[in-house]
Amino acid sequence: MTSNLEVITIPYADLLSACQDDTSDASNFDTLIEASFGSLPTSLGIIAVTDVPALPELRLKLLPLARKLANLPQDQLDEITDANAQYQVGWSHGREKLEGDKLDLGKGSFYFNPLTDNLVESMLERRQKKNNDETDNNTTSVLKWDESIDSIKSEEELKKLAQSQPGFFAPNVWPTKTIPELETVAKEVGILIHQVGILIAKCCDSYVSAKCPRYDNHKLENVLRHSKCCKARLLHYFASETPKVNDETGSNEEKDTDFSNWCGWHNDHGSLTGLLPALYVNERGEIIDCPDPKAGLYIKSRTGKLVHAKLPENSLAFQVGETMQIHTGGWLQATPHAVRGCNVGNVTRETFAVFMEPEYHSSMNLPDGRTVEDTQCIEAEKWLPGSVQTLRSRWKPGMNFGEFSDATFSAFH
Repeated sequence: MTSNLEVITIPYADLLSACQDDTSDASNFDTLIEASFGSLPTSLGIIAVTDVPALPELRLKLLPLARKLANLPQDQLDEITDANAQYQVGWSHGREKLEGDKLDLGKGSFYFNPLTDNLVESMLERRQKKNNDETDNNTTSVLKWDESIDSIKSEEELKKLAQSQPGFFAPNVWPTKTIPELETVAKEVGILIHQVGILIAKCCDSYVSAKCPRYDNHKLENVLRHSKCCKARLLHYFASETPKVNDETGSNEEKDTDFSNWCGWHNDHGSLTGLLPALYVNERGEIIDCPDPKAGLYIKSRTGKLVHAKLPENSLAFQVGETMQIHTGGWLQATPHAVRGCNVGNVTRETFAVFMEPEYHSSMNLPDGRTVEDTQCIEAEKWLPGSVQTLRSRWKPGMNFGEFSDATFSAFH
């Protein structure tokens, strides 16, 4: 049975005010962050920011392109498929395993980095700036955001790492011949989501700093602001060919897997995920209201309840990832989520997510004074869906973000 918990919303103007004001507005937002992202039984690990300027128009420009992309002939999709990058750049379909050994065929994805077309080149340019002018205040602040950046000692070492980790470092590929308009609008939306995400991270830092005296006060903001590693994902959920009829819908007989036929249960492993509300499209390519009230995003709450996470159309949602959970020592926590398919034929779902995260070599250490048990307690683990592996099974103190990512991807691919 699903719970009646709802996603907390905040107007963009209030978020902006909280980030600019260190007094009352900021204090009030601490309470909102705890209610949304904290360890309270009612916290869902998600918040929706409404009325972001220009977002509604951009959403309607971008999301229909997901369907257009997925309907390209296979030979044209092959041109933007990069097997060498482990399908983490360009087009990907049926490559992930999110529930056991079952391939995830319910959706197709187009991956890209909205901040840079070539991550390696951007990192080399940053390194060159450091070498040219150690006194440049802006450059210095960028390079100090994570001291582990110096663990890569040379240009040759970085290039060698990139060759060994193509899924992390491969440059973007774009369907410039078939959908030339995609690159511009996709980057514009991705950058906008990233900018709002930085504001969310700043407010998260404020909340965690009040709870954890030895916390780095700008940890999350610095990760999002300075890291060039950012993965955007344009998603097309394919229509169900044989919609199921479930007379038990809403009853106690439903299982976790009844809510995950479009996307299996999982936690995001990055820092913060920005998510556009989905569009539903019929067989004629017309945008429609979702014809199935049970379809859409579901979250497993801290107490094991199923929550249908309904987002306002004019909003931009943000979900906590496991990296943020680690960096805050468990003061903020990710929640398992899945997507339930539409029980009406010939209807597709289009959406877009931006995964904001550290760079490969960035540390994954806990704040001083916090423990592994604080980060994911045994009580929280018992409510995880069967397909979601515990955080402690994939992350160990001393790992960097790349190593944690490798462990996570190996569990799902």
